[in-house]
Amino acid sequence: MTDASAARRPGEQALSALGLGAPDLSPADASPHTFPGGGRWRTEIPSCEGPEALAVVLKEASLLDVPIHRISQGSGVWMLTDAEIAEMVDATNERDIELCLFTGPRGTWDIGGSTRTDSRGAGLRARGHDAVAGCVEDAVRATELGVKCLLVADEGVLWTLHRARAAGIIPADTTLKVSALIGPVNPAAYAVYENLGADSINVPSDLTLDHLTEIRRVSAAPMDMYIEAPDDLGGYVRMYEVAELIRRGAPLYLKFGLSKAPGIYPYGHHMRDLTLATARERVRRGRLALDLLARHGADGDMAPLGSRLPGTLNRFETPA
Repeated sequence: MTDASAARRPGEQALSALGLGAPDLSPADASPHTFPGGGRWRTEIPSCEGPEALAVVLKEASLLDVPIHRISQGSGVWMLTDAEIAEMVDATNERDIELCLFTGPRGTWDIGGSTRTDSRGAGLRARGHDAVAGCVEDAVRATELGVKCLLVADEGVLWTLHRARAAGIIPADTTLKVSALIGPVNPAAYAVYENLGADSINVPSDLTLDHLTEIRRVSAAPMDMYIEAPDDLGGYVRMYEVAELIRRGAPLYLKFGLSKAPGIYPYGHHMRDLTLATARERVRRGRLALDLLARHGADGDMAPLGSRLPGTLNRFETPA
């Protein structure tokens, strides 16, 4: 990998020759934070919905030489059998990749019809005690089967699982990841999620570079961002900004999503061909982003493969 300090911006030489060069970057905009153990960015392949899709992702990553720190799933723990979860745990453990499974249920899959209105109602959050209980049930089951990362889309569920972690109900080294479905859009909200127990926080992909700098002035909690977002999250493609996203947002997980593709949650075998094809293409999108970083001399400072913990973060005090 090349030295990140020697990075160039897209089109820099040609535009400067034409008198159209951009202003110099300000050191004050850069994030001062890194992952524990070193590195400013990690990679994530999302929407890996079962063992078969996982096998496709791992094979394609090997073929295209795409390093992977984390693989996440969106349909939920409840959509997988114990045997399927165990198979995914074994496959990711073998390669020292973090596996993250979504807790459920959530608003779109129960009686929360208000999510389909113009106001979106309560969004993807867990509605009522029973929905929170279902998320906790998923968390306990998944961690007992060896899953070390849980994906949440509700503030109450996040705080409950953080308390469960502190109480030893789930393992202390379980990491909690906040979904893009409820991602914070300002530094105050980002800090609240950190204090509620989040170990990485997915922000919406339409935040500006200045927004990332604002967040990094109040929090060092790892940030997740779709470099290419699914259509239901806006369909944004920010390939040419990857180096600057890292500079502003580190420590940052680069998520390789896929636009112009139908939604696949909750997954079932009736969607097999689409799911496997999109899983393969997400890895290819990752290769394109990494190639772009390399061409610009900005592919240095990747966190070591196998690293997964977030470092020391701020937390609200948990009740005794």
